[in-house]
Amino acid sequence: MSMRLQIWLIFLAPLALLAALYALGLTIPVPHLGRDYVVRLLLPEAGAPLDLPTIHGPPDRSRPLVVIDPGHGGKDPGASVEGYREKDIALGLALALRDRLVRDGGIRVALTREDDSFLVLGERPEIARRMNADLFLSIHADSAAKASEASGASIYTLSAQASSEAAARFAERENNADRLNGVRIEGQSEQVSEILIELSQRRVQEESAEFTSLILREGEGTLVFHPRPRRSAALAVLRAPDVPAVLYESGFITNPADAERLATLEGQENFAEVMARAIRIYFARQTGP
Repeated sequence: MSMRLQIWLIFLAPLALLAALYALGLTIPVPHLGRDYVVRLLLPEAGAPLDLPTIHGPPDRSRPLVVIDPGHGGKDPGASVEGYREKDIALGLALALRDRLVRDGGIRVALTREDDSFLVLGERPEIARRMNADLFLSIHADSAAKASEASGASIYTLSAQASSEAAARFAERENNADRLNGVRIEGQSEQVSEILIELSQRRVQEESAEFTSLILREGEGTLVFHPRPRRSAALAVLRAPDVPAVLYESGFITNPADAERLATLEGQENFAEVMARAIRIYFARQTGP
């Protein structure tokens, strides 16, 4: 028997067997093992509100609210070098800042995560929006290919091009929203809504830039900044069109001196003192005459 014929028999024999059984009215019993296995997922009720973080500080809702976002978390460790993980450094700095603001009083504080939880990137600015936050601060740690050459903190705001793209997407998604930055846009034409959102985003960018200046001013002599600390980029976490937002890269985890400083209690307290002071000045200016 040729090799080709053997191969054809291997493929055709099962089909011939099934055809014969069908012709005779017979069936092959199917094992029951696993047939009763059911996976049940508990889903929230339709329309039920999503859980939002706890707000710390005074119960007075007229007080300004800052939402602090420790980057990464859970299955996403961020940059990791020699025992240091970006998610741990970001959370340590965020908790220190929360405690400082609560201790000083007068400002409400919420964290997007207060433990080693994982959050989808888009959830972070959305939390700030849904809580009607007055300021959004995302904390990260940078990394570089050459461990010892890059050092210091840098502050990112949303780039102008990304701002326009974000405004366009927001207008498309929420053209019938009620208010944006205190301006009613419900019932407006698509063109008018886009203009209002664009103006709102421009105002948010100006306020974000002002907060960046305050961080640099208040941190001089206390924090270590990169030679080029002001930066802008199309970062998704900064794209809330109605909440002033900055992303603070606290230093380079790939730089041993930076990583050690950011992981120590002294380094976290220095950060918290500077950032809390910048936040208070920022809010004082927003409510001033």
